[in-house]
Amino acid sequence: MASRELASARRAAEREAAQIVARAEREAAERLARVEREAAEIRRRGEDEVASLRNQALAEAAADASRAEAATRDAARAELEAARAEIASARASFEDELRVRRAELRGREAALAAREQRVEERTASLDDHASRLAGRDQDLLDRENELTRRAAEAADLEAGRQAALERIAELTAAQARAELVSTIEQEARREAALLVREIESRAEEEGEERARRIVTTAIQRVASEQTTESVVTVLHLPGDEMKGRIIGREGRNIRTFESVTGVNVLIDDTPEAVLLSCFDPVRREIGRITLAALVSDGRIHPHRIEEEYARAQLEVEERCVRAGEDALLETGISEMHPELVTLLGRLRYRTSYGQNVLAHLIESAHLAGIMAAELRMALPLAKRAALLHDLGKALTHEVEGSHALIGADVARRYGESEEVVHAIEAHHNEVAPRSLCAVLTQAADQISGGRPGARRDSLESYVKRLERIEQIAGDRPGVDRVFAMQAGREVRVMVVPEEVDDVAAHLLARDVARQIEDELTYPGQIRVTVVRETRAVGTAR
Repeated sequence: MASRELASARRAAEREAAQIVARAEREAAERLARVEREAAEIRRRGEDEVASLRNQALAEAAADASRAEAATRDAARAELEAARAEIASARASFEDELRVRRAELRGREAALAAREQRVEERTASLDDHASRLAGRDQDLLDRENELTRRAAEAADLEAGRQAALERIAELTAAQARAELVSTIEQEARREAALLVREIESRAEEEGEERARRIVTTAIQRVASEQTTESVVTVLHLPGDEMKGRIIGREGRNIRTFESVTGVNVLIDDTPEAVLLSCFDPVRREIGRITLAALVSDGRIHPHRIEEEYARAQLEVEERCVRAGEDALLETGISEMHPELVTLLGRLRYRTSYGQNVLAHLIESAHLAGIMAAELRMALPLAKRAALLHDLGKALTHEVEGSHALIGADVARRYGESEEVVHAIEAHHNEVAPRSLCAVLTQAADQISGGRPGARRDSLESYVKRLERIEQIAGDRPGVDRVFAMQAGREVRVMVVPEEVDDVAAHLLARDVARQIEDELTYPGQIRVTVVRETRAVGTAR
């Protein structure tokens, strides 16, 4: 019973499933048909639109082609018109140029015709002139014959006159000629000696005037500071209690400082200041930097002193190199050996008669350059020689000998030219100067060292030098009075005219100048002038 129900239910379910499948298939078939119709409609519409777009594109392409053809035709027509206009303008300019050329040819033809006419006229005039010259030549020939005849007659007369003169003077013609030649020769020699003396005097005057002008121009164009160097440096302290720290326990710090730096520390009653004394300015500067660093730090003991001293040495070396480079930059000199630059910078801390040596060298270089420009010679060579002429002063405490020869050896060792080396060794006449550069170096050195305010001397040594100058001149025989003038730069020697003649006066001036050079040391030069007065006395009764 149950199985029959189950079978009937299965058959009912299968029938329903078959119906459902049949309906689904019919719906699917209807949908597929509908979709195919829609697809066909869409395909038809697309083909219509494609056809319309193709037709539209063809129409636009045809329109563009027609427009392009019209534009091309217009452009070609415009180019053709421009070419026609250009051809017309070229033809017009060619015709104008042709007319101008024809006018020029006509003018040249007229000028050639005129020139040919002038040439024909000139040829005719030359023919006339040639005929006149031929006549003149014949006249001259006739005159020459006449003069020859007269010369023969004059020779006969001269021979007779000479014979008569020989009879009267009792001298032959050769003797008279020799005497005349001797007389003329003596007169010619006298006139030549006078002319040579006049030329030499004029040359000396012009040379002195030009040299004076060149030196004056160089002096006027250089402006330098007055001397302010000293052998003592003052270091200011923040307080007087710092003096006790500098001295240290039982003087330990100050003894260490002086032994390490070589600089004496003077501590007196001056409030908040100590003095550093040393004749070597480089060591004094190192000591000043060392003590200033110790005072600024506040910790002063032997180990710190040694550390700061080493640091100060490096700093001073750097300052020396920088000072040398600044000197080269200021004078416009380049390409110098680094060792020479360092030695040049060391002179920043050295003085000569109170004048800073590096400043003196820079000033001398400027002076030499000015004088070289006036003389139309090479400026770099003169400046270089003047800048290096006192280079040996940086090594005089290490090497024995004159600073000029020492500086010349150093310059030669580091590749300086022989002309510069010679100027260095000759600037104090250890070697005789042989070039204009050496003479300019001497002049620049003397101008820089001898100008007012350049160097400082003590009053006592100054007075002693003046007294010795007057004594040297006054001890000579025939000297009446001696005057040292212009701060000792000129000496006037008055002599007794009866005892000293003109030649002896020149010898006296030379001997006094030579003795002053041998015995005294002085900046610049001293001029010795001997004055001899001649008095003529007459009595009318």
